[in-house]
Amino acid sequence: MNDTSRILVIDDDPTVAEVVAGYLTRAGHHVDRAADGAEGLALARSAPPDLLVLDLMLPGLDGLEVLRRLRASAAGAGLPVVLLTAKGDEADRILGLELGADDYVTKPFSPRELVLRVQSVLRRSRAGAAPAAEDGPLHSGDIALDPKARRAQRGGRELALTLREFDLLAFLLRHPGTVFSRQDLMQRVWGWDFGDLSTVTVHVRRLREKVEDDPAAPALISTVWGVGYRYDPARPEDRYDPARSEGRYDPARPETRPEQGGAV
Repeated sequence: MNDTSRILVIDDDPTVAEVVAGYLTRAGHHVDRAADGAEGLALARSAPPDLLVLDLMLPGLDGLEVLRRLRASAAGAGLPVVLLTAKGDEADRILGLELGADDYVTKPFSPRELVLRVQSVLRRSRAGAAPAAEDGPLHSGDIALDPKARRAQRGGRELALTLREFDLLAFLLRHPGTVFSRQDLMQRVWGWDFGDLSTVTVHVRRLREKVEDDPAAPALISTVWGVGYRYDPARPEDRYDPARSEGRYDPARPETRPEQGGAV
């Protein structure tokens, strides 16, 4: 990194917090520390850091609740977050990603790996360094992205996208009609040659919830079974029709009658 980033570490284990802070400080960052969720949340709100390293197992206000409250606020919606999780807590890791965490590291962990992941997330959080900033504005149907401003809209409505969700959508918009495996996306969007591929799955699901008319029947980000995902530019005939997308017949609407042999 070319300049000092402010990182907030929230962890109730003083040894872990000291090790993490030490490695991040030696990597050139300024580090603040909090020993519990309530204190950490207050610090994050009063003086928003450039990135948050958040332990999930915290006394009182746990890490998931801290993340949930941050994402519900305007100031914390786009804050880059790296989770520290116990190795066996897969359900909590997935929930953390669904709440908008950008990455996670499992305990016990390599401090050097944590620093690399933190720096990777920080690079993508900076508009001038992120791959998404290399091109001009992106448009597809009623979706518009401004990579330099890190803003996205659909139908004129602002989309509250996390760092990873924005980069994922920008990448897909640049490659319409092309199928990418989860490994491809991990390498080309996350910039990693390793990692848990479920991270990609969760981020695709979260992105669908924000850009699809019906996330349960996605029309824009398609799953190509056994291969990966493909972005299909919106067409007028793809506009959301609840009866059609849900496959339900409404007697008051003849146009929803299924074709012969179709399911009701």
